[in-house]
Amino acid sequence: MTLKDVDIGGTVARLKQQLAEEKDLSPALRSTMEMLLLIVALLVNRLGLNSRNSSKPPSSDPHRKRKEKKPGGKKPGGQHGHIGSTLKMVDKPDDVQDLCIDRRTLPHGAHYTCVGFERRQVIDIEFKTVVTEFRAEILEDENGKRYFATFPAHVTRPVQYGVNLKAHAVYLSQFQLIPYQRIESYFSEQWGIELSTGSLCNFNQQAYALAEKFDAIAIEKLAQSEQMHVDETGVNINGKGLWLHSASNALWTHFRAHESRGTKAMNEIGIVPRFRGILCHDHYKPYFTYLLCLHALCNAHHLRELKRAWEQDQQVWAQHMMTLLNAINTAVHEAKGQLTMDVAQAYRETYRKIVADGQHECPPPDKALHQGKRGRQKRSKARNLLERLINFEAEVLRFMENPIVPFTNNQAENDIRMTKVQQKISGCFRSIEGAQIFCRIRGYLSTCRKHGVSATDALKLLFNGELPAFCLGSGE
Repeated sequence: MTLKDVDIGGTVARLKQQLAEEKDLSPALRSTMEMLLLIVALLVNRLGLNSRNSSKPPSSDPHRKRKEKKPGGKKPGGQHGHIGSTLKMVDKPDDVQDLCIDRRTLPHGAHYTCVGFERRQVIDIEFKTVVTEFRAEILEDENGKRYFATFPAHVTRPVQYGVNLKAHAVYLSQFQLIPYQRIESYFSEQWGIELSTGSLCNFNQQAYALAEKFDAIAIEKLAQSEQMHVDETGVNINGKGLWLHSASNALWTHFRAHESRGTKAMNEIGIVPRFRGILCHDHYKPYFTYLLCLHALCNAHHLRELKRAWEQDQQVWAQHMMTLLNAINTAVHEAKGQLTMDVAQAYRETYRKIVADGQHECPPPDKALHQGKRGRQKRSKARNLLERLINFEAEVLRFMENPIVPFTNNQAENDIRMTKVQQKISGCFRSIEGAQIFCRIRGYLSTCRKHGVSATDALKLLFNGELPAFCLGSGE
């Protein structure tokens, strides 16, 4: 790596060579110098990490430059075939205002007949609070005994909030991730309704309880599916680090917060242990303890690690592997998701040749240096990556011949992304209960959107004690 025109890697290598040739150094000084050079190498490597060669987010890249788009030669505006959102007149407006001509402005002496009108419409919104009063009739017979009409099942108190208001409040809180105080201000200023934080909490708790049946359905659907993506991310719960687990596919999403990242949490959630399809993940080792399913690894992670190995360690094999994986991905897309056996075998042989070259370029550490020591011998990042690509060839290349296996684990990353946004906005969850409420409601809303049900309609159904039709049928 070069820093301000200084080749740091070359300088460190020369110093190591000089240190090896110097015979008069005391053991203590030699150890100190070796430690300092190691620290320098580690710090330099960290400086070279960014979102393109590691799992760091793009927002952490220093002075990041946005990619400039090449001119496409298309005219500005909507393209041919694009379905626009141009304002259109409605057939039945809510209010009609007739505009008449001031007859005094017309030339005198002529007779005028109305032959029609020209229409123009203004589409606007109106903030309006609707209060519905239910009056239950009371009858009394000659003996003074009274008979009362029955209120609707959802009307249980003298004064209460309605379904639409609750759904809107939960939508702002759990879908748009707006903090409670700003929601309170919104309802106060726009609607003239003074909502308390306690009421907002109650709405979220009520939605959480009503979505319990959906949670069980989602777990069952995912456990019985053919292909599933899994991921986990750290969450801050009142200063304590916990983990949010995600399991999803193209139609279903499930989230759960847990104190454990590994198999303890997965077993308690109950999806992965029963799953028998193809599990896509980022090579987190506990997933490999589940043997009922096949595994497919995320090649987006591999590409980033290979890029780091090439840029920082000058591993030529890593550059060749990057080129190969991208070429296979392109070929799979052109083949509509599945390569023929002959083509796949040719790519597999190229893959094996590249890792064989890597064995010579990045050999394993000398076992003699580890004799008498406990534990696994330390390896470089490039070597660890190479061994993974060798040992898990089938899992890396599974996307070549199976059309339901994607090239990456992006489905899980996309589904879990809003959790990271929530943590950036709020900083943390106040309690484990708040985290679980967020997980269940977000999983429900994510699943509904995958089935074409809007978040607003989904929440209204929930507060009416119903679930969308796709939850009640045979489903996918």
